[in-house]
Amino acid sequence: PATAKRARLENGATDSPALSSTLVERGYENGAEDAKSVITGLCRLFYTAGWVTGTGGGMSIRQDGKIYIAPSGVQKERIHPDDIFVLDEKSGEAIENPTRNFKMSACKPLFSLAFTLRDAGACIHSHSVNSILATVAFDVEFKVTHLEMMKGIAGHGYKDVLIIPIIDNTPHEEELEDSMREAMIAYPKAPAVLVKRHGYYVWGRDWVQAKAQAECLDYLFEAAVKMKQIGVDPSMAP
Repeated sequence: PATAKRARLENGATDSPALSSTLVERGYENGAEDAKSVITGLCRLFYTAGWVTGTGGGMSIRQDGKIYIAPSGVQKERIHPDDIFVLDEKSGEAIENPTRNFKMSACKPLFSLAFTLRDAGACIHSHSVNSILATVAFDVEFKVTHLEMMKGIAGHGYKDVLIIPIIDNTPHEEELEDSMREAMIAYPKAPAVLVKRHGYYVWGRDWVQAKAQAECLDYLFEAAVKMKQIGVDPSMAP
């Protein structure tokens, strides 16, 4: 019993009823792959990476006729599986609301674009500093070539040219919908859209690919900005 109790405490459990409702469940870290556990687990991971700090950023998964969305305006590293919105994919209506009084993510219409225009299974919204610097260092397109991590982006190899469109930011998240749609249509090979001085949206066929592409893109954003700092054009072959 003592060993079991110690294991529970190490995983965030407590014997205090007053604290139990605020504990973070770590299903993702323990191998769970259901949509709610994945979203909460990746939000913790992305928080540590600096991508969803200050309640910013978010994530959505489309799976088995349902859409799962992290709530808006909350500490992303502390959300629980029961805090996730669940929508019916066809109607868009909520079929499960968070147990706590949270509001729907302002990213919802942008996530929907990834699902409808790209048939994506997951979409991530990151506020990473690297992505913001990339939108400042580049104008309307982020363009790189001959970088190894490009191989982690679907449809791209080392010698290809990777282009990510950059759209202007707006005062409110949902106001990005039209310009993001236009960019996705104009750049059918791009797995993401950068938002100037804001961050980026990246998607994949499932959460695994979306996560991998987010990681590769963040690496490429940082590399490209640093290459420009030393006078190397990252869009030109060596």
